[in-house]
Amino acid sequence: NDLFVLGADLATVDGTAPALRITQAQVTRLENEIDAVNTDLKPLTSFILPGGTQLAAWLHLGRTVARRAERQMTELAVEEPVNKAAMQYINRASDLLFVLARHANDDGECDVLWVPGKNQSG
Repeated sequence: NDLFVLGADLATVDGTAPALRITQAQVTRLENEIDAVNTDLKPLTSFILPGGTQLAAWLHLGRTVARRAERQMTELAVEEPVNKAAMQYINRASDLLFVLARHANDDGECDVLWVPGKNQSG
């Protein structure tokens, strides 16, 4: 439902007919969900590569889509007014997908960690 509201928010110019808008309450709900999932996660010691379980891989993919949408919304905001709560919402949505991916990886135990220089030859 929220993603449809986000789409309506972005598609409707301020001051036109009554529009659906992302609200701070929706952003706060995502932040609370992030905090709840994050409490059980193993602390990060490295960057995480997308992968692990199949569910985690799909959640990481969803996160990349959300990040791309966030970049496009940022570009749009240069030309048109964009609801601040909508910008926060898409940012928090990608954060939630990240912590959910870690949760799907046995609370971080099966995360695929980035090892700098691991695949360099010679």
